[in-house]
Amino acid sequence: MSFDHLPPQISASLAERGYAEPTPVQAAVLEPEALDRDLIVSARTGSGKTVAFGMAMSRNLLADELPPAGVPMALVIAPTRELALQVSRELAWLYGKAGARITTCVGGMDPGKERRTLMHGTHIVVGTPGRLRDHLERGALDLSGLRFVVLDEADEMLDMGFREDLEEILDATPAERRTFMFSATMPKPIVALARRYQRDALRISTIDDDRGHGDISYQTVAVSPADIEHAVINLLRFHEAETAMLFCATRDNVRHLHSALVERGFAAVALSGEHSQNERNHALQALRDGRARVCVATDVAARGIDVASLSLVIHVEVPRDAETLQHRSGRTGRAGRKGTAVLIVPFPRRRRVEEMLRRARIAAEWVEVPSAALIRERDRERLIATLLASGLDSGLDPVEANEEDQLLAERLLEQKDARSIAVALVRAHRKSLPEPEELIDLSPRGGEQGQDKSRHRSGFEDVVWFRMDIGRRQNADPRWILPLLCRRGHITRNEIGAIRIAANETFFQVPRAVEARFRSALQRSAKEGAEDESGIRIEPAPESPREAARGHARKQRGGANRAQPRDDGGPRKSRPGKAGAHRHRKGQPRAAR
Repeated sequence: MSFDHLPPQISASLAERGYAEPTPVQAAVLEPEALDRDLIVSARTGSGKTVAFGMAMSRNLLADELPPAGVPMALVIAPTRELALQVSRELAWLYGKAGARITTCVGGMDPGKERRTLMHGTHIVVGTPGRLRDHLERGALDLSGLRFVVLDEADEMLDMGFREDLEEILDATPAERRTFMFSATMPKPIVALARRYQRDALRISTIDDDRGHGDISYQTVAVSPADIEHAVINLLRFHEAETAMLFCATRDNVRHLHSALVERGFAAVALSGEHSQNERNHALQALRDGRARVCVATDVAARGIDVASLSLVIHVEVPRDAETLQHRSGRTGRAGRKGTAVLIVPFPRRRRVEEMLRRARIAAEWVEVPSAALIRERDRERLIATLLASGLDSGLDPVEANEEDQLLAERLLEQKDARSIAVALVRAHRKSLPEPEELIDLSPRGGEQGQDKSRHRSGFEDVVWFRMDIGRRQNADPRWILPLLCRRGHITRNEIGAIRIAANETFFQVPRAVEARFRSALQRSAKEGAEDESGIRIEPAPESPREAARGHARKQRGGANRAQPRDDGGPRKSRPGKAGAHRHRKGQPRAAR
């Protein structure tokens, strides 16, 4: 399909931008069956839907000569300022040759200036629900002449609590208008909204059921919860993406991670609800012009961000559902470009993530977090490749250098040999790179080392046994027990010896030299009755796991001697057997039962 049947101004704008053929969603809205009908469209982020509804509207708006700017002919509603501004920019170049006036109304901008712009006349208004409702109630926004209303990312607007604003705006529009709803998902509230405000809507879906996003490679890495920040650093260092986006769940987490990355030497910016529009604009501009390479953001703040160089998305915190995962990941892999989305998964939550990926029909590859050694090896390869690309491997005149640079180079060669200069170059390159992190080994081999070989390590000649009130029945596993002990006891994995997991309890060793410090940290980090890891009871074990097992076996054998009637008719005392042992409160050492 070509763009020949569109108004000539639109076709010329598309040709100037290098559009050869429409994307699937653009082709779908231009089909004859979509002409003069309401549309409800499911399309992925980055699929070209802004240009799609711009094309669909143009066949009506530009069928005749475009009238002078007056009351708006089309209204586009978006959930966030960033998305509204992006939509406005897209429509501005698409309708630029037609001379259409585009007005943007979003929070964080001067409302007085927006009202004056509306009063002077416009053709298309793009805005956020709250600001549009405010202009409507103040009489600055006249919707009587609307021919089109577009709800972009309608599902997100309902999730953000804009239902009342949307209903008031839609109720003020003419009945004969056409309504387009664009959304990546179609939950029941969206269907209900469409049923109320659309007539005979054509349902269009361009989402591939077999995969989450054709141009995105999904990877998942399992880490200790204590190593999430270290995993972020190593992933950034390994990929060295031109632009990367990191997603956190809360603005506090955004603030903390952003500070940590800046401190480590990363050129990073932050986006969250606490930032003003001016701060957001500066952050986005820093990403676009290359002054910043990493953006740490919340889900809502990142809506509508479109940075051409963005090739890496890292889910620092697991998305709440498959839709959020796809919205986040859709920041990359746009307009035919390839992208990578990496989910950092705390080891205890890996099954939940697997289920979420299965529901989303996303084939993700489980990989290990890049190690410090692997990152340094890749750094060497990148440095050599960069130098060779500059021509330093041949007798050719390498880089285009001015006379001053050539003189400086000759002076260096007079004072130092080429080898020394090359070493200095490598050191300067490494000094500019943040240092990678060493992570806790979660591989099966690493777990075996923690269990079986610790007693042979230096410093474990004199050990103390501790116990936890969780065991195999509570899915205890060395791969997440080890980092839990490090967090609770403020020690390193090298200070934890053998680990023995029983049915309802787990025993482990620490060197006697760190016992006092370990016990003090446990008391400070414990919260009686808490449902998270701080509620797990960790205490000194009165006996070794072998002795506890022997005592348990004796109790089981003693259960065979049930109480028999005494001659005087009273009950004979007996030791509790297996059935009695199961009635004891979970968490007590068996030796104490």
